[in-house]
Amino acid sequence: GSGTRLWPLSRAMYPKQFIRFFNGQSASFLGAALGRLPAPEGFERPILLCNNDHRFLVREELERAGLEPRAIVLEPIARNTAPAIAVAALIALADNPDAVLAVMPSDHVIEDGAAFAKNIRRAAEVAATGKLVLFGIKPTEPHTGYGYIKRGAALAGFDGHAFAVESFAEKPDRATAERYLADGGYFWNSGIFALNAKTYLAEIERLEPKILAAARAALAGATEDLGFLRLDRAGFAASPNISIDYAVMEKTRAAAILPMDVGWNDVGSWSSLWDIAPRDDKGNFIKGEAVLEDTSDCYVHSERALVSTIGVNDLIIVNTPDALLVADKSRTQDVSKIVQRLKQSNRKEQEQHLRNYRPWGYFETLNIGPRFQVKLLHVKPGGMLSMQMHHHRSEHWIVVQGTAQVSIGEKEQLVRENESVYIFATQWHRLQNPGKVPVEIIEVQIGSYLGEDDIMRTDDIYHRQPEETK
Repeated sequence: GSGTRLWPLSRAMYPKQFIRFFNGQSASFLGAALGRLPAPEGFERPILLCNNDHRFLVREELERAGLEPRAIVLEPIARNTAPAIAVAALIALADNPDAVLAVMPSDHVIEDGAAFAKNIRRAAEVAATGKLVLFGIKPTEPHTGYGYIKRGAALAGFDGHAFAVESFAEKPDRATAERYLADGGYFWNSGIFALNAKTYLAEIERLEPKILAAARAALAGATEDLGFLRLDRAGFAASPNISIDYAVMEKTRAAAILPMDVGWNDVGSWSSLWDIAPRDDKGNFIKGEAVLEDTSDCYVHSERALVSTIGVNDLIIVNTPDALLVADKSRTQDVSKIVQRLKQSNRKEQEQHLRNYRPWGYFETLNIGPRFQVKLLHVKPGGMLSMQMHHHRSEHWIVVQGTAQVSIGEKEQLVRENESVYIFATQWHRLQNPGKVPVEIIEVQIGSYLGEDDIMRTDDIYHRQPEETK
């Protein structure tokens, strides 16, 4: 599932692509991926595929990277990689009949960006001959969490860089993984591809025609919404839910493998994050407030409170305002079991942080008691909440930073730092930030019912669906 293995930092509504895990890390994983193949160097503008929940987070990463995408395509329902790539291939072919797609997951880490770009160019040359190229990673250890690809004979004309694919192997057990490592002809399947768009669609049509039909219908019925391309729901939902590996790569004769060594990590667990983290001489990584005594080889990340440890090693400790994880570093693959259990018991800790991101900024729950709750609202410059009304609660807003423009009923006013307003239940109200600095407000809600769904809204500049709150 989305980001379950890096819980509690990663949540369904705020997955790992958007998190800055290390101190001073300016780019998130998605930001780094966006900058990997820059447009000035002959690469086209990126096509992004994401789901509706994350659309404004994706837009923000693009703005931060100063990038204008070719398209941000919203998937109305999750259908795995084969259909998503089919949609991207159709868009690319509309621009250029010889298009080659570089397909990258947005949550991988690649240390050597220059080597990566060079490998993509090499692979594009192979793909231009009608091939579907997989990137294989030279294994550094007998890893049991990855699929492996066995390379066959070298392809003529590519200086021994590219090979035929002999076979695919599922995630192996330890003994098999050790055999693969010793063999030298096996590579990790990175999930990164360079695809001849025309070949890909031809193979999809031959092997999984329903996917191509669904991708075409979803695009034909797509609507433009605030710069997002929203695929038609019924059209896309008709597609089988299947990965590119199962649908095409394991069956096609057009597959080729290009081995690369670029410092790749799919950051699939806390232990793989510890692997790439900058550590001190005792092997510890610390982010946030922590005091470690007689402690080694630990990953400690605290979002709020001070964490102190004594006499422990090989632990992952991740402390967020509403959830704490303490795990043996060798067991971090099992974090998804915890998330599964939280889901089953309908707990919100797997879904949201206390900080909830919205297109206008975010709000954070500071305190909840009987009949009241306290929140911090952070509104970006130019951000505007929908005009809204609550039946069961009144609200006090105290501005602690910036100047807010507040409408209550018919009345509009500017509310400055250290000023406050009161909104009683059933009054229509709206908050916006007309200024150049973020507005921060402490909101105290008082009433018999404080759920997020006690909201009627009109006139939302972000075109949110009724089920999306605030």
